Amino acid sequence: MKNSTVVMTIQDPASQRLTWNKPPISVLVIKKIHDSLVIQPFIDLVRWLIWEKKMSVYVESAVMDDPQLKTNQLFQPFKDKLCTFREGMDDLTDKVDFIICLGGDGTLLYASSLFQQSVPPVMAFHMGSLGFLTPFEFDNFQDQVSNVLEGNHLPHCLPNTAHTLVILTHESYYTTSGHAALTLRSRLRCLIVRKNETISAIEKLSKQNTCHLVLNEVVVDRGPSPYLSNIDLYIDGKHITTVQGDGLIVSTPTGSTAYAVAAGAAMVHPSVPAIMVTPICPHSLSFRPIVVPAGVELKICVSPDSRNSAWVSFDGRNRQEIQLGDSLRVTTSIFPVPSICAEDQISDWFDSLAECLHWNVRRKQRQFDEYSDLLHSSSNDSLDKQHFDGIES
Repeated sequence: MKNSTVVMTIQDPASQRLTWNKPPISVLVIKKIHDSLVIQPFIDLVRWLIWEKKMSVYVESAVMDDPQLKTNQLFQPFKDKLCTFREGMDDLTDKVDFIICLGGDGTLLYASSLFQQSVPPVMAFHMGSLGFLTPFEFDNFQDQVSNVLEGNHLPHCLPNTAHTLVILTHESYYTTSGHAALTLRSRLRCLIVRKNETISAIEKLSKQNTCHLVLNEVVVDRGPSPYLSNIDLYIDGKHITTVQGDGLIVSTPTGSTAYAVAAGAAMVHPSVPAIMVTPICPHSLSFRPIVVPAGVELKICVSPDSRNSAWVSFDGRNRQEIQLGDSLRVTTSIFPVPSICAEDQISDWFDSLAECLHWNVRRKQRQFDEYSDLLHSSSNDSLDKQHFDGIES
């Protein structure tokens, strides 16, 4: 346009910080199941939250049936003070202000699956095998949790930024004036549309809680069939390609360091607004993983000339079959998972790359010794010159 000025405002991820609207009074504690090493930390944390912080503590009802907790005498005095819920039956949307995870990355994925809309801030303690998404260590947990709850979790330096991000959810809001650094981890909203379903039926499904929200990835594969998958991929209604191979991974930036990276995808920082599309063992040497804008809609369906159906799973759960005529619709959800950082968005991610995936770890090249190596190098150069001079003569 004539005499127009186009300005692009780029959101600095360091500007995403947590400020409580009012002090949180309820907390959901998710613990890793079938792990005896988590029992004592779980008891210590819950007891402290109830007696010291005077908070209402929610746990999954299955936790109360844990044999190791039932027989633990330290658990009995406050057992009856816990609030319980059942997955898929009880709605926690307006009941929980804050989430604490004890375990590995799976505990964060599980916490995400419990909320189909806005998600309370999540503080994840590393007590699992990998711990890429769990930046906090459990040592001195009282000070760490208190700092977050009281708004004293200050970063090493506040960002110098002129723009503000505000996302309302639960009892907190995210703004540049907050304290604890946050990583807003985007999720994918996935909807399976069955053959011959009408537009009105699809709209009704979209409004109901029949969508799957995934934090890592949705995977479409060939299942038990010995044949190649033939999967058509559409982006915003346009046919992009047909995937011939073992399947397809559609992942968030958070999921780019999970299944996708094992299939050859790039590792993308979770603050980048994007969707990763990665083929699984494609029968083509030129089929490379791609990154598409976060605002597009992906449609994935079984190709008409496919020899078999396909199977889809959401963050490794709810696996189901899609037949010819069915389709999977994938968009970016407007409800991210606000993950509290131990340090900041950049440091946490690169620390995880180094510690969990050993990214770019190699023995350093030795530098030249000040005298001996340089002399040795120069003598070799002289010998090489004499050798070539002899050949030329």
